[in-house]
This record gives sequence, structure tokens and C-alpha cells, in this order.
Amino acid sequence: MEEDIKALKRGVTALITISLFVICYFAKDLLLPIVLGFLISLTLSPISRSLQKLGLPSVVAASFLIFVATSAAVGAGYFAGGIISSWSRDLPRIAYELKVKLSDVSETIDAVKDVSDEVENMTATDPEGPQKVVIEQPGLLDSAVTVLASTATTLIVAMILAFFLLASGNMFYAKLVQVFETISEKKRALATVYDIERRVSAYLLTITIINASLGLVVAVALYLLGLEHAYVWGIAAFLLNYLPILGGLAGTIMVGVHAIVYFDSLTYALAIPVTYQALTAIEANFITPYLVGRRMELNIVAVFLTVVVWAWLWGVAGALMAVPFLLVFKVVCDNFEALNTIGIFLGGPNAKPKAHAG
Repeated sequence: MEEDIKALKRGVTALITISLFVICYFAKDLLLPIVLGFLISLTLSPISRSLQKLGLPSVVAASFLIFVATSAAVGAGYFAGGIISSWSRDLPRIAYELKVKLSDVSETIDAVKDVSDEVENMTATDPEGPQKVVIEQPGLLDSAVTVLASTATTLIVAMILAFFLLASGNMFYAKLVQVFETISEKKRALATVYDIERRVSAYLLTITIINASLGLVVAVALYLLGLEHAYVWGIAAFLLNYLPILGGLAGTIMVGVHAIVYFDSLTYALAIPVTYQALTAIEANFITPYLVGRRMELNIVAVFLTVVVWAWLWGVAGALMAVPFLLVFKVVCDNFEALNTIGIFLGGPNAKPKAHAG
């Protein structure tokens, strides 16, 4: 009987987990700005408390921080938007120049494609072939406008939510205390929430500072190498570095393509992605581990799988928020003895079970 109850509990847990993923997948447009708002609030909460200790009311501190964050986002979008728009209009020319400079590679690819087409024609039984229905896709400009509008809406909702969370001060902690009945439950809930806020905010704030520094260094380095609009790639490095493992690789490939088109010498152009990759590698292997510390160290396999899952659920936005999600879940596991095994697995090589009060 006891085994049947355990099996039933496992089945219910599996169904709840699957249901949560289904809800996240189909409710992306609703949940994404809410989650982003909470993450922004967590990131800025230590600064908000410091400002309140200096005598600023919570509403004033929240207004100031949200204004600074919004101004930074709008400024980055303004400076980079015009250049990206110009590149979008020049895509045919960029593609042609890239094809010319990589002619040797493209000739090999074309030869393989020709052989593939010949084999397909030889195996075709119907000379006319089946009728193909071609669905007209929206143009590049229409797609860009749609993505821009969706991104702007998400950021606006997230910033408003973050403002209310920061301005509310300790209201949610007071509500949390009222929900639970026993003193031990209240203490456990508060300890968990405070641990989540402290560790996630420390992680996000530290990573944000590291990414901003990396973006500045990348922009200066590429400017000294003579690459046009180097600041755009600095902004790209800042954003892509929130994406573990894959962000640096994606940035290297994109800046490499741009450098090949921009510079006449292919050999010199390759110095651009090599420099970009070297700077991101130094940051990932030395600076971030030193500043973030072992306590927030995560299992690299768990990080990769989490990024893949959230990228599948929410695309690029999900991939960018995957590590904060994982860190929140790990903190919850660390604070509940029944979940300690999962917390140890999610931690780094030196992870140990957290001691719990009796």
C-alpha cells in the first residue's frame, strides 16, 4: 500500500511538472514580462535598500532606479537601432560581398548542392513532380517591426512591475508571514525568500556589472582594431554574455561575418573574432568564477540543459533567463531538506548539503 502511494505521488509530480511546462510554453506572452519584472526587481533590490538607508523613500528610490535602467535600455536601443536598421537594408550587398570573399568555400558547397540536386532528379518518378504550395512569408521589415513592438511591450510591462515591487518595500514579506501558521513555517519561508533574494540579486547584479565591463572592453578593443561601429558589438557582447556557453560563440560568429565583409584582408578580418572570443574566454574562465564565487557555482551540465529547455520554451528570452531560473530553484532545494539531493546535483563540484536547524 505504501509503495502504491509513493508511485501515485511520483505520477502526480510528473503530471504537475509537465503541466507547468505546457503552461509556460503557451502562456509565454503573459509570463515573460512578469518573470522579467521580478528578475529586474531582484537585481536592483540591494541598491534600492542602500538608497533607503540614506533616507530616500522606497517610492523615490524605485523611481530613480527604474528611470536609470529604462534610460540605459532606451539609449542602447537608440544608438544601436539605426546601425542595425542600416545593416538590414544592406543585407543583399553584405551577402554578396561575403560570398565573394568566401568564394572557395561557397564553390565547394555549390558543388555538393549540385550533386544532391542531380541525385534527387534521378530518383524522381514523376517528371512534373507533385504540386508545391508556397506560403508567402512576411517580409523582413514586417517581422522586424513585430519583434520590436513585442520586445518594447515586454520591457514596458516588466519595468512597471519592477517599479511596484521595489516601491512596495517589505510588504510581500509581511504578507508571507501572515500566510503561514506556525513560527517554524514562518521562519523557514522567510529564510528561503531572503536567501533567494540575496543570492539571485547578488548573482544578477554581479553578472550585469561583469557584462557591462566586458561590453566596454570589447568595444574599445574592436575600435582599436579599426572595426566600424564597434560600440554596437560592445552592446551585443553585453547582452549575449547573459547566455552561458552559447552567447560568446554566437557573438564570435556574428562579429566574424561583419569583419569579413568590412575588411579587405581576410587574414586581418579573422583577428576580430579571435579577439572577441579571447576576451569572452578570459571573462568566463577567470573573472566570473572569481567574482561570483563558489557558493553560486552551478553544475555546467545542468546549466547547459536548462538553457536548452528554456530556449525551446521561450526562445532567446528564455535562454537569457535560464541561469537565474536555475539559481532560484537551487536556492529552494538548498533550503528544504527533502530537496537537498537535487540541490547538490545542481551545484558545482564542491557542493555540499546545507545544514538545517533541528
